[in-house]
Amino acid sequence: MGIVFSSFTMSLDGFVAYPDDSVGELFEWFNNGDVEVRPAGYPITFRMSAASAEYWHQNETEGVFVCGRGIFDHANGWGGRPPNDSPTFVITHRPPPADWPPVPDAPFTFVDSVERALDQAREVAAGRDINVAGPRIAQQCINLGVLDEIRVDLVPILMRSGVRYFDKIENEHTHLELLQLVEGNRVTHLRCGVTYS
Repeated sequence: MGIVFSSFTMSLDGFVAYPDDSVGELFEWFNNGDVEVRPAGYPITFRMSAASAEYWHQNETEGVFVCGRGIFDHANGWGGRPPNDSPTFVITHRPPPADWPPVPDAPFTFVDSVERALDQAREVAAGRDINVAGPRIAQQCINLGVLDEIRVDLVPILMRSGVRYFDKIENEHTHLELLQLVEGNRVTHLRCGVTYS
């Protein structure tokens, strides 16, 4: 059976984006090495360190993508082709954009709660992993006790303000276990299991 995970690149002081949602130097590790990495669903090529590339490929486990409306809007719906070409559930209380979908077979479903999104995602996932994206969505999953794994690409920069990965964690019964630590070039990859008591 698949897991529910979230994955973000994060600054040393806990931010995943600046106040305007830009990321500045956060993603420099995508292109500071010699190993080519071509993410599924993206028309781009990264050049990572060998350690980061190996970690990246090991964690290409997404079968279904769940995101908030903020990420969807910021990415302009990925032009109707979501990251990794995965079936995608967008959590929102607003209707889809007026010109949606931009392509006939865009694999997006709009739902009004994290719970409904995960219920439907589990049906579609057929045992594959579910990637939840957006700090608020990840925080809600922790508070509901349904997030199984947290993946952090920790970058040694200080952003000083912006959007925090872990800002509104209310579940006092959350415990983390370090499952993996990988040193890349100017990035440390952490994978933590999440349990609740």
